[in-house]
Amino acid sequence: MPVPPSARWLTLVLAAAGGLITRLAFPDPGLSLLAPVGMALLYLALRRDSAAWNALVGLVWGLTCFGPMITWANDAVGPVPWLALTVFEAGYVALFGAAWAWARRGHAVWRSGAWQLAAFVVLWVGVEELRSAWPFGGFPWGRLAFSQADSSLSAYMWLGGTPLLSGVVAALGVLLGRAVLAAGQVALGRTVGALAAGGALVVGSLLIPLDTVAQQGTLRVGAVQGNVPEPGKLDAFGERRQVLDNHVAGTRALLEDVQPGDLDLVLWPENGTDIDPQVDAEAAGLIDGVAQEVGAPLLVGTVEYPDSGGRYNTALLWQPGEGPVARYSKQRPAPFAEYIPLRSFVRHFSDAVDLVSRDMLPGTEPGVIPLESPRLGRTVVVGDVICFEVAYDAIVREAVTEGGELLVVQTNNASFGWSDESTQQLAMSRLRAIEHGRATVQISTVGVSAVIEPNGVVTQRTELFTDAQMIANLPLRDSLTPATRAGDRPALVADVLAVWVVLAGMVGAARLPRAERPDGPA
Repeated sequence: MPVPPSARWLTLVLAAAGGLITRLAFPDPGLSLLAPVGMALLYLALRRDSAAWNALVGLVWGLTCFGPMITWANDAVGPVPWLALTVFEAGYVALFGAAWAWARRGHAVWRSGAWQLAAFVVLWVGVEELRSAWPFGGFPWGRLAFSQADSSLSAYMWLGGTPLLSGVVAALGVLLGRAVLAAGQVALGRTVGALAAGGALVVGSLLIPLDTVAQQGTLRVGAVQGNVPEPGKLDAFGERRQVLDNHVAGTRALLEDVQPGDLDLVLWPENGTDIDPQVDAEAAGLIDGVAQEVGAPLLVGTVEYPDSGGRYNTALLWQPGEGPVARYSKQRPAPFAEYIPLRSFVRHFSDAVDLVSRDMLPGTEPGVIPLESPRLGRTVVVGDVICFEVAYDAIVREAVTEGGELLVVQTNNASFGWSDESTQQLAMSRLRAIEHGRATVQISTVGVSAVIEPNGVVTQRTELFTDAQMIANLPLRDSLTPATRAGDRPALVADVLAVWVVLAGMVGAARLPRAERPDGPA
């Protein structure tokens, strides 16, 4: 039976509401429980057999979700790049909508609620993995998993990482949507069954053990948020010097709470000094001087300018009286922000590309910093990631599998003003702590900075655009969680299954006349 035009347009209203509700699950406000509700509305909106219409439904959902979520892109680079990124990310949800229409045509799927649940989930996770990898290395921001930092569901990160947690949230959305449909048909058994299955997923998260015990001792760490003279203003040399001075002063302020030599390591954020102390003697003197005052090595975020051109976003481990003894360079620079692909073409749309006059180069080594600890009598391996790298599964996982006993997320949120970018990033850092069972410190130039336990609990947190210091005893851990051991296998399984269900649906559609294919879930 054809769907009335009024019902078709209602699906767009459902999609718009679903996208906006899902956005509210992400910080801020971070109402994690709304994510399954938003996914339920998307499931209900994707009722037609038409792939083209479902693509439109997915696009509407994506626009209302991603647009409000990444307004920080507008703050940093202007409205044209923000709108372009919003439409591009929404396009992946449109792809999902079309793929779901094709997959649902498979004989088993359209006749079975259980198969619909499985197909919807693997398709969603598969599309998330695609947009997290392509093009230009992908943009993982806004994956469903990243909405769950304050939810008990976050424990699924420990078990299977981002693909599993995103899949669980999508599954809850489908089950909620099916419960609504069954209730509308006064099918009590199916209503209770769908709600019971969703409840089982929630209860299952409560049974996952999240250990926080130190396995290799503790590391006493100071973290310095130096602040900047003005949000988004880091270009002039004088301001770069002011930022360096702020972090030197913040490091010296640690001595109000500790004695020289009490700390094992002091953490500075990304761009703690945009004056490279390896080539600038004055900057080197300031950093080495304050390192000797506190009696501890510094992990300093800086920028390197090789003679061959380009630049590196680098973290240097600065040993007092010795200088740099270890380094890590960011492996995944942000396209269109830290380097400009297709520069001449993109310039037609926004001259903001010329603000990046020297493209950032990717580092080639994993994010591990060996720290000699006289107090522990051994080398402690610090896992380090820089800024947006926290969103990429493989980069964080590599820092742990290469020996990282704790995680440090160095970031610079100054360009994003008072937006939600920093708290969205903090949610990712919390989930990475759970995923790998590692104490984590997110340290920013301007905030939000935080100390995070291996179970994702925040024990200290700073505010935006303030100067602040944190001191913490961090448990060092070397055991690997199931998610860490699984590596990229859950994502690969989802990718393969996603392709399979779409192909199976196409085969099923060829065997079943269109008039016999129903609109809406079984």
